[in-house]
Amino acid sequence: MKYLIAVLANRIQAEDAYTNLLKEGLNEQQVEMLGQGYQTADEFGLINPNDKARQQIIRMAIWLFPFGFAAGYVFNVLTEIYLFDWAGAVGNHIIGGLFGAIAALMGAFFVGGGVSLLFGSGDDLPYRNRLNEGKYLIVVRGSELITEQATRILRQFNPESLQGYDEQAKT
Repeated sequence: MKYLIAVLANRIQAEDAYTNLLKEGLNEQQVEMLGQGYQTADEFGLINPNDKARQQIIRMAIWLFPFGFAAGYVFNVLTEIYLFDWAGAVGNHIIGGLFGAIAALMGAFFVGGGVSLLFGSGDDLPYRNRLNEGKYLIVVRGSELITEQATRILRQFNPESLQGYDEQAKT
């Protein structure tokens, strides 16, 4: 299945485009409109990449923290590196464990999606931003013939953006 997403500047333009798509033979299951007064990004299923990245970081941190602590503790036991004389042997092993846990949390952040959390990634975020700016999205799903027909119709409305996707590429 293919997707076609058009970004339109205002509600009137979006409603006209939606109506024209339905007049040309597309059905309501193939065409959806997102924007104020219609479906929201969450209702449609546009994933907020920040939420997804936070969840991934937390899941990884829960698993990596104890392993990092254990690795740091064992490393300090094996190397017998004393960072602080005042802490004694056991205290230095615990400090080594804490350093290992900190390294594990850093790994969870960077591997779990912290970079995309800071700098953004994917196509879902720009579409969510457009909706937040008061713009409207028309989404057409179907075969290649349907998306080509929809492309011809939607180009008449001079959309700000017109992008096609394959369902396999989105998963």
